[in-house]
Amino acid sequence: MSAPALLELADDELILGWRDSEWTGIAPSLEEDVAFSSIAQNEIGHARALYELAARELGTTADELAFDRDPSEYRSAPLVEQRRLEWAHTIARHYLYETADEIRLAALKQADDADVAGLAAKMDREEQYHRLHARMWNERLRDEPRYQEALRELWPLALGVLAPEQRAELAGRVGFEPVDAVERDRQSEELRELWEEMTMVRRSVPGATW
Repeated sequence: MSAPALLELADDELILGWRDSEWTGIAPSLEEDVAFSSIAQNEIGHARALYELAARELGTTADELAFDRDPSEYRSAPLVEQRRLEWAHTIARHYLYETADEIRLAALKQADDADVAGLAAKMDREEQYHRLHARMWNERLRDEPRYQEALRELWPLALGVLAPEQRAELAGRVGFEPVDAVERDRQSEELRELWEEMTMVRRSVPGATW
């Protein structure tokens, strides 16, 4: 698997982890506060493991890949970049992303690169809780008009998480018709704002060893 492809997945996991962590302390219940905090920690842990694989090929470090690139160099999907401090949209993104990620990981588990296949298998096991949580909330909210509207709004962005040949499977799983995907060809203003926040401490002392 190429370094650019690893960075796409790593950036998705890192940015989504940060976005999920924004619910810490303000989720609608204590249970969900804990759940999203745990999910966020898992996603960021997966990002680190993926950055480490990419760093070997690129001759750098996981921390440098995660925090020292310019926002324009990130390869994250627009779906994960959106700041969604509204529950229906958060759950819609959660459900769509976890469904897409399951498809992506299934393919990566068959990779010729043993390190990639092994990491994908480990991530897939750990993501099972995320999927159960997302499906539970999808079932709970599926008849709510605001939730259905959020799913429709985010659907083109969800397709952009996957490679073109995987998108029909995602459409079949969620029951939506394929549409034009929002691709990874530009960074959103939300990402630039998040980058300022998540790299603030590291940028405060350039060259320091953390």
